[in-house]
Amino acid sequence: MKFKLGDFVRFVDEKREGYVTKIIDNQTLGVTDEDGFEIPVAVSNLTSVHGHGVVTEELDAPKTIQVNIPSINKIENGIYIAVATDDKAGNVVHFHLQNHSSNILLISLTTERKEKYAGAFYGIIESYGSTLVYSASLADLDLWPEFNFQVLVFSKADVKPIDPLVIRKKFRAKDFSTEQKELPQLKNKGWLIRLDDLVPVTIDPQKLKESFFRSTEEKKTVEAPQKEIDLHIEKLRDDHHFLEADEMLQIQINHFQTAMDAAVVHHFDKIVFIHGSGNGTLRDKIHKLISKNPNVKTYMDARKEKFGYGATEVVFK
Repeated sequence: MKFKLGDFVRFVDEKREGYVTKIIDNQTLGVTDEDGFEIPVAVSNLTSVHGHGVVTEELDAPKTIQVNIPSINKIENGIYIAVATDDKAGNVVHFHLQNHSSNILLISLTTERKEKYAGAFYGIIESYGSTLVYSASLADLDLWPEFNFQVLVFSKADVKPIDPLVIRKKFRAKDFSTEQKELPQLKNKGWLIRLDDLVPVTIDPQKLKESFFRSTEEKKTVEAPQKEIDLHIEKLRDDHHFLEADEMLQIQINHFQTAMDAAVVHHFDKIVFIHGSGNGTLRDKIHKLISKNPNVKTYMDARKEKFGYGATEVVFK
C-alpha cells in the first residue's frame, strides 16, 4: 500500500484533505479531516500531498517547546523505542528505534499477529541515532502485532563482541499509562520505552568472594505469611486496570506460590487462600499446584459461612 499512517492526503472527487489515521483494509483507509471526523475512504479516491509526510524531515524553524511537558534528562546506554504522538493525525503514534550507545546496530523488525508475519523494517542505526520503524493508531492498541527485533551490535573499540540480540515486545495499555514527555532527538512528545540494556555487566571479584562466605545470619530470611491470603488482583497490584488477563493470573499464581513456600518454612498447620468464585480459572490452577505439593496433607473448601465458595483451606503434613 502506498499510504501510511500519518500521511497527508487529498480526496480525488471532492475538495477535502486530511491525515490517514486508520488502515481499515487493503482497499480502505480512515482519514481524519480538519473538523476532526474520521471518514472511511477508498484508496483509489485518495492522492498524496507532498511535503506533509511524517518520514520527511521538516526544514522549517523548530516548533516552540511547551513548557508544561517534562523532558527526559538522563538516558542510560541501551536500545529504546520512542513512541511519538502525532499532533496532526490524532491517535496515530510513530515508533522510532533509538540507539543510545556508542555501538552501531544492524536492525530488522518483523511483526507477528495470529501467526502471521510481516517484515516491517531493516537497516543500520548509527551510534546515538534514531530512525522511524513503524506507525500505528492508539485506538487499535488491542490489534497491534507483537514486535520481533533482531539486532547485531558492532563496535570499533577493543571489546568482546556482544551476542546477537532477539527482542520481543508486545505493547500493552500500561506502557502508555505514564505521563508523556519530550522525546530525545525528536520534536514530539510521547513515551520512551527501553527494550534492552547494552551496558556490559561488571562483577566485583571481592564482593563475589565475600558472598560465598557470608554467615547464615546475614542471609535473607523468609517472612511468615498471613494465615489468610487474599489473591484478588486488586489486593496485589494498584495498576491492575492496565494488566492483561494472563498477566493478572501469573501475578496471582506467583503470590500463591510464595505464600505456600513461606508457610512450609514456618511449619504452618494450615493456610487459607481467598481466590473468589469467578470463572474458576485461578481456583483450578492453585488446586492443581496444591495437589502436587509433597508437603500438603489435604485441602478443601474453606468455611463457607465466612468465605462462601471463594476460598481454599490447605492442611500441611
